[in-house]
Amino acid sequence: MGTESDEWEVILGVDGGTTSTVCVCMPHLPFPDNLPDPLPILGRALAGCSNFNSVGEDVARETLEKVIEEALFDAGVKRSAVQAVCLGLSGVNHQKDQEKILGWLRNTFPSHVKLYIQNDAVAALASGTMGKLHGCVLIAGTGSISYGFTEDGREARAAGAGPVLGDWGSGYGIAAQALTAVMRAHDGRGPQTMLSSCILPSLGLSSPDELIGWTYADPSWARIAALVPVVVSCAEDGDQIADEILHNAVQELALSVKAVVQRLRLAGEDGKGSFPVVMVGGVLGANKKWNIGTEVTNSILKTYPGACVIRPKVEPAVGAALFALNFLMKETVANGHS
Repeated sequence: MGTESDEWEVILGVDGGTTSTVCVCMPHLPFPDNLPDPLPILGRALAGCSNFNSVGEDVARETLEKVIEEALFDAGVKRSAVQAVCLGLSGVNHQKDQEKILGWLRNTFPSHVKLYIQNDAVAALASGTMGKLHGCVLIAGTGSISYGFTEDGREARAAGAGPVLGDWGSGYGIAAQALTAVMRAHDGRGPQTMLSSCILPSLGLSSPDELIGWTYADPSWARIAALVPVVVSCAEDGDQIADEILHNAVQELALSVKAVVQRLRLAGEDGKGSFPVVMVGGVLGANKKWNIGTEVTNSILKTYPGACVIRPKVEPAVGAALFALNFLMKETVANGHS
């Protein structure tokens, strides 16, 4: 790795979240409907946050340029070998966001290179459907969002508007409610909770009053969301407040999926049709007793028994690369090339 080769034509997939950004480099496979197992990954690189709403445009742009260059170096291929790039980025919510990112990258790649700019939910969905856009994806990590697509190209989303506008099922939302519960217990507005005796020591603090300074010294979303395991542990140990916070998160996450499914009618007119629901993100990971992902799944299946819940076998960055591969092939066929 690191030795440049002219032999490969490659596809890049980027998954840019609020916590980290991953870029993978894959060969331009000729038959996307018959993919090899395991998928060939020529190179991979990891960088920090690329959400411009969180870190600013300059940092986000530098992060994307860096992670792409490092993935190409790891693969040992030149930038001229790139045929298509799909970037699934948190913070990309409108056409103007897509145009902004395109403006950053258009000078990086020649005009023939296809650039697909999507929300990171698209990369996550594609990781479960192996590049095809159909069904619904639920991401629950630092942030949360549900995003759905129909086979005829209609799309809808729910949540994903960031912590200020109420992504309460997200890692940030869970942790922020836990911090609020600690402060309420401290000043008498709320009941006592195990969260106080667990969160404060984990942060090296001795008093809830110190929590104010800790929180606003660096109110980054990922830093707050990192407290989720403490909340889960308290719920597993029987703390009622922590348990209520997690139950509320489950309801919010399931509701976001149900809203997308209903708007797109993914389950058909009778609500019993089959469709994929791809679930990704650290909040949905398995725990010993309190399994948020299982609870969300049960809630979805209760309303939509035909839902096929998928835990992806490949990471979202690979999903982004497969998305680019599928769309590149469709465009090639549409243009009359074989």
